[in-house]
Formats: sequence, structure tokens, C-alpha cells
Amino acid sequence: MKKTWAVMGTAVAVSAMIFTGCGSSNTTTGTDTTQESENTDTAATDTPAAEDSKGGDFSGLISPISREEGSGTRGAFIELFGIETKDTDGNKIDNTTDTAEITNSTSVMMTTVAGNEYAIGYVSLGSLDDSVKALKIDGAEASVDTVKDGSYKISRPFNIVTKDGLSEVAADFVKYIMSKDGQKVVEDNGYISQGNEGAYEAAGLSGKVTVAGSSSVTPVMEKLAESYKKLNADVEIEVQQNDSTTGVTSAIDGICDIGMASRELKDTETSQGVTATPIALDGIAVIVNKQNPVDELTSDQVMSIFTGETQDWADVQ
Repeated sequence: MKKTWAVMGTAVAVSAMIFTGCGSSNTTTGTDTTQESENTDTAATDTPAAEDSKGGDFSGLISPISREEGSGTRGAFIELFGIETKDTDGNKIDNTTDTAEITNSTSVMMTTVAGNEYAIGYVSLGSLDDSVKALKIDGAEASVDTVKDGSYKISRPFNIVTKDGLSEVAADFVKYIMSKDGQKVVEDNGYISQGNEGAYEAAGLSGKVTVAGSSSVTPVMEKLAESYKKLNADVEIEVQQNDSTTGVTSAIDGICDIGMASRELKDTETSQGVTATPIALDGIAVIVNKQNPVDELTSDQVMSIFTGETQDWADVQ
């Protein structure tokens, strides 16, 4: 009996080995089959996506990027595109969509749009660089030439804001800005000159001038300050970047000598004793990510996007 059980035990062991071997083979085959199935599924998944993108269509939730309240660029943008309306009492209403992401400077605006394929924003034309793409608006390219000839209508003035009683050195800096030399700096930096008052002659002054306001005006103001200091080594010019409203208020309150505003002044501001002097004309470029295939929008489409009426890129092509 013991021998019989021993033989049977051996047979069971052999059978187990055979089945185990078959199991290993089947597992391997099953893995191969699963892999083939996954490849087939992947291919099937890829096909519709490829068909969806056929023809260069672009879709996705639009990410509007706007500037902060008080920004002169925002004020001009919403006015020029009809995003700002008036109620029955004549009060201005900013209808920018609540879903818009808010940035607090030109540089942050461009960085934000450059990092988001679905974003759309706006910047000073003079500050535009190749990290983003400027759209045609109503068929016109955003450029100095098109702003000059009037075909690109999205433009606004750059103003300096001053009060009576400027210090001698601050008045001399204003004189330089409005001179032939200063307006050449304006032109050389991609803005449009507003005329000049002749050649500038250094007066050999010393002292400090504080300029504050619009982040859109700041780049050209820094260039003007740099050029002025080459002729007036004993003058210190401090340029503080914030927004147009802060610049105007600072000039009114005497916190700075010269304010910067990338918009027209309001009656409530000029009634407090400040005067705006245009130093340049600048376009506002509507910008998108460089991966966005859209090259052109109408003014109505821009308004529709920034009021939240149009929310998908597929709806503006």
C-alpha cells in the first residue's frame, strides 16, 4: 500500500508541474494578449483625437487675463472695446467678466499669457515682445505704423501729470521729455512722438525727481530718465511703478513730482489742480499664447470674450 501511495503521490506531483508550466505559458500569453489589447485600445483612442484636430481647429475654455482696477491700460482697453458702459444715471460700469484673471503689471500679463495656451490679454504696444502673439484687430496689425495711419484704432495717450510749483530740476526733466532729444527716445522705443519743443540744453542742475504711476509708461520713462542723466549727472531720478490712478493721486498729493498715466485724466482729477501733458501715443495690443492658431479677431469678438459672453475658442473661428 505504501508503495502504491508513493506512486500516486509522484504522479500528482508531476501533474502539478505540468499544470504549473501550462499556467506560466498561459500567463505570458495572457500578458501579450492584454498588451495587444491595450495597443489596440490606444490606437482607437488616438484616432478620434486626430480627427478632432483635423483642419487645425482650436477649442477649449478661453482664459481672459485683465489688469487691476486703477490701471490706465485697463481703463483704455474697456473703453475702446465697449466693455465699459454707462447706467441710466451716467455712471460708468466695467463689464469685465468675473472669471478674468487679474494681473498687476505689463510684465506679469505677458508672462501669464505666455504660459497659458488658452489665455488672451492686452499690453502696451511699446512693451510687446516675442514671448506672445499680437492679434490683428478688425483686419489691422498692431504696429507703430498702423497706429500712426489710423488703421489700428486701439490706441491711447501716455501722459505725465504735474501741478504748479514744480521744482526747478523737475521742470527741467519735463523740458527734456518734451524736447527733440526726449521725443527721439520715445520714438526709438516703439512709441509715437507727440511733437517736440526743440533741442534741449543741460542747465547744470542737481537734485532729485520722483516719478510714479502707470506700469505701461514706466519702460519709456526709465529710458528718458537714463538719457537725461547722461546730460545731468548730478540729478537723481526715481521711477516708481504702480498704476495710473496711483500716479495721478500721488501727483495731486505731492508724493511725487511727476505722475504717469496711460489714459486721459478725469474731471475729478483735473479739478484738483493737476495737468496732463501727452508725451507719446501708444497702441494696445491684444495678445494670445504663441501656440494659439487664432491670428485675428474683430472688436466685437474681443468685447464678447472679455464680458464672458464667448467662452470657448471654437466659437471665434
